[in-house]
Amino acid sequence: MTDTPRITAESDNERHLATALHALRKVTSGSTDDNRDRIRMYLDSIETETDRINAAHRAPVAGARCPAAHDDDRTPCGGPVAVTVLDRHNAGIEGCEHHGARLLASIDGARVYALPDAPEGAAIRVFKAADGIRPFCWYENAPRTRPESLSHAENRANGRADR
Repeated sequence: MTDTPRITAESDNERHLATALHALRKVTSGSTDDNRDRIRMYLDSIETETDRINAAHRAPVAGARCPAAHDDDRTPCGGPVAVTVLDRHNAGIEGCEHHGARLLASIDGARVYALPDAPEGAAIRVFKAADGIRPFCWYENAPRTRPESLSHAENRANGRADR
């Protein structure tokens, strides 16, 4: 086993967890004691779970899309999964900033929250972007004459109350 930890974490919390995991592995190495073997197995399971969490928050693989991407919206993801969009009943879905903004613009009463390891200001960027996006913008040929089919910014510019 090497003395240098293999830390591929993207957030400070993940880095601290990886460093602690490495330190615990050093303490348990070199012994055949049953307790140390159990600790080693437990640490292996923590490492597996950490890898799973890291993989879930990385940028989508080419062709794969974040959970917030609508099936009819063919635009690519705009980075890693960074936000959760909640509807007025608190049902939510995680997504990249790009698809989070498009979803936020399409759901009345929705709100956005940044994930714990999201880049600084992710929720604010999504909120501001959604202001200028028309609901269900991936339907490009849909008629856009009624206030509920326009963006919040368009409604304000037209002197209409927000939808």
